[in-house]
Amino acid sequence: MSTKNPSPTPEQRIVSSSHLVSEKSPELSEFEFGLIIAAHAFNRWLIRCMGAAGVKDMTATDVLVLHHINHKGTEKRLADICFVLNIEDTHVVSYSLKKLAAAGLVEGGKRGKEVFFATTAAGRDLCMKYRAVREACLMPGFSGETEENRRLAGMARTMRTLSGRYDQAARAATSY
Repeated sequence: MSTKNPSPTPEQRIVSSSHLVSEKSPELSEFEFGLIIAAHAFNRWLIRCMGAAGVKDMTATDVLVLHHINHKGTEKRLADICFVLNIEDTHVVSYSLKKLAAAGLVEGGKRGKEVFFATTAAGRDLCMKYRAVREACLMPGFSGETEENRRLAGMARTMRTLSGRYDQAARAATSY
């Protein structure tokens, strides 16, 4: 007796836009809906975790930029931040950098034509407070077991692969 579940019917699929479901891969529409709600939940989490860490007026982009600048304790250029976070509009990151600098969380130093950004002591301290809130509020929901971590790593690889496909499709759509 097979224990496989049959594929869901179109009426059983959980999607945000049934008119976009493709016969080639209806699962992609299910993934996209999951991505939509996960992105909103993740952004909400970033903002609320940072609020609990002590700063309530940051956007999700501000939080991501601060953490990336703090990453490995090395200075970052605007272009590098945009590249790693996959943000096409440099003005969005520039605005975050100005806000973070005004709050005393990052500082920029010019070397040649480039400005390099680093976290200040206050920025590093805030990142560690954020980490403490993350450990207390998010991590209890995870077992830390090898199989769970293996599944998370697989999902991360899949999301990076799909990100590349969406970026490629975005470039194609530009000239469509």
